Amino acid sequence: MRLESLKQLLERVRSGEATIEEALEVLKVLPFEDLRFAKIDHHRLLRRGFPEAILCRGKSPDQVAAIALRIYEKAVTVLGTKAERDHYEAVRARIPDARYEATARMIVLQGSEPPSPPEGQKPIVTVISGGTADIPIAEECALTAELSGCRVDRIYDVGVAGLHRLLDHRSQWQQATVLVVVAGMEGALPSVVAGLSHQPVIAVPTSVGYGANFSGLAPLLTMLNSCAPGLAVVNIDNGYGAGYLAALIARLTVTRTH
Repeated sequence: MRLESLKQLLERVRSGEATIEEALEVLKVLPFEDLRFAKIDHHRLLRRGFPEAILCRGKSPDQVAAIALRIYEKAVTVLGTKAERDHYEAVRARIPDARYEATARMIVLQGSEPPSPPEGQKPIVTVISGGTADIPIAEECALTAELSGCRVDRIYDVGVAGLHRLLDHRSQWQQATVLVVVAGMEGALPSVVAGLSHQPVIAVPTSVGYGANFSGLAPLLTMLNSCAPGLAVVNIDNGYGAGYLAALIARLTVTRTH
């Protein structure tokens, strides 16, 4: 439930348009809704400003579809991460408006959120990827930030093997409120970007790599050991977590500035 919806419900009770019993019927699932196999946190939108996302990995298509339907019925955005095509098909069978973002492996259903600010007033999150193979995680991050009300700029395939590519975009990323840097292999790119920027940087290690990369562990450790200040690190392949954090920081920064 959105904060605006809760206010409207209370106003309807105060004006006599709704009874207390009708309000209780709506509010009884506000903290969470128990589907036995999942407890949906409907309260998260009020607490955090963005609804609970569905991690599709490890869930059956029917489970994902059931959760998505209950969230969507509350008129809020549905976001399914690490989704396969069969997850999407199960959701679309129940909610035809669902779309599948294949690169990011995300299921998206846009809810009736409050109108976004004009494009020129949105906080800017810039997502930078080290290589083309990192783009799926970068897109997971970018879409999450966009659905959270941010404008997202993308700068892809500018890794440390050719720093001239990164430096060519410096004026672009300097306009952002928050930077997210996605990299695999040895994971050096976030340190470079943080050393050249004034913004907070969120680093995302990816499992792109081989041998001593250890499926993303090597870049994770590189990023955690960075000597560049103002850099935070999320878990391996956690594009959703990075996009969520970037949006929270960006929105708070813009709100306090204005």
